[in-house]
Amino acid sequence: MMEIKAVEKPDERRDFPHGHLEAVHLTGLDFAVATFEPGWRWSESVGPIAGTGSCQVHHNGYVLQGRMRIRMDDGAEGEVGPGDVFVCPPGHDAWVVGDEPTVVFDFAGGMAQEYAKATD
Repeated sequence: MMEIKAVEKPDERRDFPHGHLEAVHLTGLDFAVATFEPGWRWSESVGPIAGTGSCQVHHNGYVLQGRMRIRMDDGAEGEVGPGDVFVCPPGHDAWVVGDEPTVVFDFAGGMAQEYAKATD
């Protein structure tokens, strides 16, 4: 069965401080478009919602615009920007670099399913 959905008509939207996520759910694929505004930092904007010390979601991402710095719990750091494809395992913090919003497409499924949802 073929499925087609438009990201302009997401199945759900989750708002959090300095950003939001729009998710499209298909059979076998959960796709997220996340927009992070200047001033967004995972540990401050999403961490209190997730209830964990660092992001525990695996990301397979593509950066459409803006720049983001990622710091792994082990201290390793990297920066992603427009056109970059990246894989980031659980256990990290991240923040917007500069004064332009960062837009990330996430194909992992975990972001569309779990990201920025309150824990029970």
